[in-house]
Amino acid sequence: MSFFDEDDEPRSSPRPRRSAAVGGAPPDQNTLLVRRAAAIGGVVLLLFILFFGVRACASSRNENALKDYNREVSSIIKESDQQVGAPFFQLLGQASSDSPADLQTNISGYRVQAESQLKQAKALSVPDEMKGAQQSLLLALQFRRDGLAAIAEKIRTALGDEGEAANTAITQIAGQMQTFLASDVLYQARVSPLIKSALDDADINGQKIASSRFLPGIEWLSEKTVAAELDQQLTGGTRKTGEIAPGLHGTGIESVTVGDTKLQPDAPNRLPASADTAFVVRFTNQGENDEFDVKVTVSIDGGDKPIKVSRTVDTVAKGQTAEATLALGQKPPTGAAVTVKVTVAKVPGEQKTDNNTAEYDVLFTEG
Repeated sequence: MSFFDEDDEPRSSPRPRRSAAVGGAPPDQNTLLVRRAAAIGGVVLLLFILFFGVRACASSRNENALKDYNREVSSIIKESDQQVGAPFFQLLGQASSDSPADLQTNISGYRVQAESQLKQAKALSVPDEMKGAQQSLLLALQFRRDGLAAIAEKIRTALGDEGEAANTAITQIAGQMQTFLASDVLYQARVSPLIKSALDDADINGQKIASSRFLPGIEWLSEKTVAAELDQQLTGGTRKTGEIAPGLHGTGIESVTVGDTKLQPDAPNRLPASADTAFVVRFTNQGENDEFDVKVTVSIDGGDKPIKVSRTVDTVAKGQTAEATLALGQKPPTGAAVTVKVTVAKVPGEQKTDNNTAEYDVLFTEG
């Protein structure tokens, strides 16, 4: 064989090597099931966590809403009691030191405050569990506002000099005290228990629920108490039955004196200025019947603050003269002339009243 013949012989090619398998053997069926179960369990656990997390957040929001409502109601009702009710009744007890016009203005101011508190209550965010309490709260605050409005309307007449008209106004004011009592009962019997029930149902402890007392006491339901607090006297009619007997009725002022000084209606009068200064008013029953509960009033206008005092004479027999002594109880203004007005109130059935009032120009002096 030649060299070229050997080169022409076919050569065998080496076999390619198999690459080793990547990743090893595939997982068996059990392993797959375990992995799937673990994945599903993780998803379920996550859903549970999300569910209870959302529920806890919702529960926390609802709990805060209930607490906030209770706190806001407590604030409003305390303001109603302390900033309106208490000073209002104190004002009525000092009525004799204010003019009827000033008293009406001040009571109207308290009505405005009561209206503002009602608006605050209407604007509250009310949880569903508190809707019953909210309805009763609004009604209680409306009672207070409306009662103050009615009293402001009647107070000037109640402090007036006309016996029958003043009687009616005082009776109507006493009637409004029933409205204030109703507001207290409504709050204590409905608002407070319903708030407590809602808090208890939500397992909320440690919350203070405000009580309320707008009306100081049930004695204010009596027209006699109202009249006394206003320094007024109720007139009971010509007879104790309250009926007007037939015949003429009427009184007339005879004189007004201070100490030894008899006041003159058409001349200046000088009087010592003292808290002990007392006016003695003499008047006569000019009618044909006995008269009962006759109110006599002395008022002083022209100083910084009006002064008004009243007294009631229980009985004045027909044709007889009675005296009423009225001490001022405070020092009158000095340095300038003032007007002293004396009034014997109209008795039931009286037609002629021009001699029931007298006015005097008076200068109070020191010493």
